[in-house]
Formats: sequence, structure tokens, C-alpha cells
Amino acid sequence: MTEVIGYHHLSLSVTDLGKSTEWYQQVLGLEVSAEIDGEGFRRTRLRAPGSGVTLTLTRHDQQSGETFDERRPGMDHVALQVGSAEQVRTLKDRFAQLGVNHSEVKAGSGGTAMITLRDPDNIQVEVFGGELDPNIASGGRAGA
Repeated sequence: MTEVIGYHHLSLSVTDLGKSTEWYQQVLGLEVSAEIDGEGFRRTRLRAPGSGVTLTLTRHDQQSGETFDERRPGMDHVALQVGSAEQVRTLKDRFAQLGVNHSEVKAGSGGTAMITLRDPDNIQVEVFGGELDPNIASGGRAGA
């Protein structure tokens, strides 16, 4: 059987493509790599310059008008790895300079750290730094 080996990209539905694109560029340093006009939607593909991690933002012509709520079925939040716990603390300073509402740095076991914040559509974004627990990162199969 073919095995899933990683994520290709994540796509988020947004209400204002320009506003959300600007937010992800300013707050997380992502760069626009493509803009796509499709039937019934517009999409902006963003990439992290060093890692190539890809996030797409999609604005559908017909939207429900509801704001994001992680308590509904579907996505709960997005967690992005930024490297070290120290890099998380550096991002906290950046978020404060930009006036982005965010949590305090939350320290975890093994020297990890994370901050939570919300994008313009209220989607919760976690910024995580430190070594990933192999039992979590591999779905419970240590060393996998």
C-alpha cells in the first residue's frame, strides 16, 4: 500500500484574499508564489522562503458568511514549526511590534515553546518551536 509521507500543502478558505495574504506575509514572512483564478474562486499560494512550506488562501465567490469556529466539524487549527523555542520568543517580539494579538509563550516539555494567534478570519494559528516528540510527529510510532 502507498504510504503518506508528508503534507503537500494546506489551503484555508478566507473572506478577504488581499487582507489575509498581507497578514500571512507580514506576520509569518510567507511569500506569494502564485495567484490563481479558478471557476468560482481566487487563490493565492504562499511559501516559506527557506523551507518551501506551502499555504494557499482561497476566496470562494459563494461564501457562507460565517466566521471560522473550531468547534464546528472541520479544521481546528494550524500549527507551524519554526525551529527552536528561541525563535518562538523572537516571533513574540515581532507580533508585538506588528500589533498582532497573541498568547504568551507557552513552554512545553523538552524545551519546546509555542504561541497562539488568530488570522483575520479568526483561524487559530500555532507557532511551535523545539524538538518534536517522535511519538506525536509519527502518529504514535516512535522512529517512524
